[in-house]
Amino acid sequence: MSEAPFAPDHAEAECRLSPNAGERRGDRPVDILLLHYTGMETGQAAEDRLCDAQSEVSSHYLVHEDGRIVQMVPESERAWHAGASFWKGETDVNSRSVGIEIVNGGHDFGLPAFPDRQIEAVIALSKGILARHAIAPERVLAHSDVAPQRKRDPGERFPWHVLAASGIGHWVEPSAIRGGRFFALGDAGQPVEALQSMLALYGYGAAIGGVFDERTAANVAAFQRHFRPERVDGVADASTIETLHRLLTALPDLR
Repeated sequence: MSEAPFAPDHAEAECRLSPNAGERRGDRPVDILLLHYTGMETGQAAEDRLCDAQSEVSSHYLVHEDGRIVQMVPESERAWHAGASFWKGETDVNSRSVGIEIVNGGHDFGLPAFPDRQIEAVIALSKGILARHAIAPERVLAHSDVAPQRKRDPGERFPWHVLAASGIGHWVEPSAIRGGRFFALGDAGQPVEALQSMLALYGYGAAIGGVFDERTAANVAAFQRHFRPERVDGVADASTIETLHRLLTALPDLR
């Protein structure tokens, strides 16, 4: 049996070293857990890509559909998983985060459901990461949260509510979808500015200009994917706005 390339941070993880990593930048702590889906046809293809120097992409962990966990980058190092991204003023999310890729075909392959044993493995892995780095619940994020105009993963079928029931992430039950006033592309005015301010306060890279533009729609859709997945359309209806307000109200520093 060959020796593991490094000691895994998660006891149940297999090790396969990816060359696509480096030193974390700056002196700020790791305080984000970022979840992705692989968006490829098979888990093995995704694992091979994350360990291929030519791809220039990696994550700390990959969780296969059967619950098998592979660690490719030590948590002490900076994996290349977030790309161009933003959260609460931070643009080098890679240096502040631990990344988990979850094997799932994603939107390009029919957005399949995540198997229970896979989610159980994600929960066990996440609990260890959160404990090692003291990551706050509201900083357990989707790739789509930090790159809403580029990314849709882990997608609206990812069971954030199941993770929340295990103590992972920030969550409130989304407000029911109903009729009433809404804001969409082209709308403008103080209510749109207030919406943008709320999104920015939560952490999204929202420009506060009072015009509901493509960037605002992308932020709203990303929010819906994570927190109101029943309908993802980029339209700020009453359900979306109320859910956002309740999440903000539940933040420890805003109570």
